[in-house]
Amino acid sequence: MTGTAAVGLVDVHAHFVTDSYVRQATEAGHGTPDGVPAWPSWSAAAHIELMDRCRIDTAILSVSSPGVHFGDDAAARRLAREVNEDGATAVRDHPGRFGLFASLPLPDVDGALREIEHAFDVLGADGVVLETNTHGTYLGNPLLEPVWAELNRRAAVVFLHPTSPVCWERSALGRPRPMIEFVFDTARTVTDLLMAGTLVRHPHLTVIVPHCGGALPVLADRINGFMRMFMPADGDAPDAVEQLHHLYYDLAGPALPRQLPALLSLVGPDRVLYGSDHVWTPAAGVEEHVNSVDTAPAPADGLTWRSLTTANARRVLPRPTL
Repeated sequence: MTGTAAVGLVDVHAHFVTDSYVRQATEAGHGTPDGVPAWPSWSAAAHIELMDRCRIDTAILSVSSPGVHFGDDAAARRLAREVNEDGATAVRDHPGRFGLFASLPLPDVDGALREIEHAFDVLGADGVVLETNTHGTYLGNPLLEPVWAELNRRAAVVFLHPTSPVCWERSALGRPRPMIEFVFDTARTVTDLLMAGTLVRHPHLTVIVPHCGGALPVLADRINGFMRMFMPADGDAPDAVEQLHHLYYDLAGPALPRQLPALLSLVGPDRVLYGSDHVWTPAAGVEEHVNSVDTAPAPADGLTWRSLTTANARRVLPRPTL
């Protein structure tokens, strides 16, 4: 195998769970997380076997929804530290195969600041994962400003991950929330960041938005129009579309045949990263997804989506083994 076809993918949207994490989440009421019937199981060995079949060189691990904060700050701090240590162990035990987006115990700001320090300075994390909301606290909330300031100071990579909105009991209509609630909660929290001016105040962040931006590509012009009407500013009005151009977007989920073209109406191919959503997407689904990416029309002459997304990931992620 030669040329761009031989390029190994970098998976920025990959998850792990541990028995301890599942137990604590279940005890906190998440026995059917986000309406999904059961928790998946994960092992580094099985994950690497799948990566080898799909020619994925490196997967950046993170904890998915429902995150680590189940209502008690002290417990959330302990659980964040535990899963981050577990993720860092997988990285150390399998050099070059895994990276880590560390979990933070938001909305506990003091706990999050402590965990940022530990994650970057002790564990060598590649970035952090932030749920789109925690108990209704969305990411543009002014209470979270110290966290954004510290992440900006570190020029951190911030991977956003959707979770259930607080109104899911009515809005989900009894169906699994990842189906549509997740894509709208992604749009909701990014819109909150735009309206709060968070991305403008903290320009050194690298923000990754999952699932081809969720609903953002089709809502971008509408969000932009409302920002211009309702956010008068000194000088030029804020431009939501321009800010969205500076974010990165992963391909997790059914990116083809419709979501990726919609995303490319908003941003260029240089902003697209590969994501599998394993372990929540089963192995067979990952293999099908990779095949769809590998057989999609080329983004440019001499490039494939495989080679392009990998080059993009190597440009924005700090891990030297990439």
